[in-house]
Amino acid sequence: MSNYKLANKDNWKGRISDQQLYLHEKIRFSSIKEPYLASSNKNFSLLGYSSDEGVKRNLGRIGAASGPDAIRRQLGKMPNHLNEETQLVDFGNLDCENQDLEKLQDDLAKAVTFLLESDTMPIILGGSHDLAYGHYNGLAKYLKDGEKLGIINFDAHFDLRANTDGNNSGTPFYQIALEQEAKNEAIKYMAVGIRKDANTKDLFEFAETYKVNYLLQKHFGINYLEHVQLRLIQFMEDVDYVYTTIDLDGFSSAFAPGVSAASPMGFAPDVVLESLKLIAESGKLLGLDVVELNPTYDIDDQTAKLAASLIHYIIHKL
Repeated sequence: MSNYKLANKDNWKGRISDQQLYLHEKIRFSSIKEPYLASSNKNFSLLGYSSDEGVKRNLGRIGAASGPDAIRRQLGKMPNHLNEETQLVDFGNLDCENQDLEKLQDDLAKAVTFLLESDTMPIILGGSHDLAYGHYNGLAKYLKDGEKLGIINFDAHFDLRANTDGNNSGTPFYQIALEQEAKNEAIKYMAVGIRKDANTKDLFEFAETYKVNYLLQKHFGINYLEHVQLRLIQFMEDVDYVYTTIDLDGFSSAFAPGVSAASPMGFAPDVVLESLKLIAESGKLLGLDVVELNPTYDIDDQTAKLAASLIHYIIHKL
C-alpha cells in the first residue's frame, strides 16, 4: 500500500450541538487496512487521494495534494440531514510515495474495491484527476461479469491524452479506453462541459474514434437543461452502473478559482446540481469523486466550499 495515513480528526471541526446537527459530529473514522462492518445499507466512505504528481507530469500548477483535507474542513461545518442509520466514514488519505503514481493508482483501485465490499459507497477526494484510472478499476473489479460501468465526467477536458511518457492527470480515460479495447469492449464514457479552447483537435478525433459521448460547454447550461437531461438519460440507459467524476476546473473560475487549471469560461454549479440529481435518482451511482482542488490558489475557501457542497448534496440526495 502507498503511503497511507489515517484521517486527521482535526479536519472535522465546527459548531457544537448535542443532536449531531453538523457533519463533523456525524463523521466516524476507520482504516482500509482492517475489516469494516457497515451498520446499514446507506453508508458513504471518504478517502483522500493526496497527490498532485499527475498534475506536475502534465505541466500544471501543483498544490492539489492538499485538496482532500481542504474539502473535509469545509464539509465538516455543514449541517447534517442524514438519518441516524446512515454512516459517513473517513478512511484517511493515500499519498504518492517516491513519485510512484502508477502504484498509487493501483492502491486506490484496491481500496475502492475494499470500500464497496464493505457496503459503503466510495467518495474519493482529490487530488489530481489521474485518480480516475484507479477509481474506475476499483469499481470495475467489484462488478459481476457482464455488468457495464459508465463514466460521466464533468470537466472542461477530455483527459484522453496518450500516456506514452507515463500516466498523468490528462491520461486516465485514454488508459481506460485502450484497456477496454484490448478486451474487445468499448469504453462507456460521457464527458460533459468540454471546451474547444481546452482540447486539441486530435483529442476530439480520438473521442470520435472511440465513440465517446460528449456535451460541449456552450450547451451545458441551465438554459439547455432539458437537452442535458435527455443526453444523460440516454447514456445511463445503456449501462448498469455509473461512475461520476467532477473536475472542479470545469467550473468557471468565478465559482472555482482554486484549481489546477483555472478558466473563466467554464460552467456553473446550477446545471451540475440538476445533473447530479438525475444521476442519483437513476439508482445507478456506484462511485463519486471530486478532483483538482488546489487550495494554494483558492480565494476565501470558495472552491473547497463548492467541492464540499457538491458532496453534501449527493449524500443527502441518495
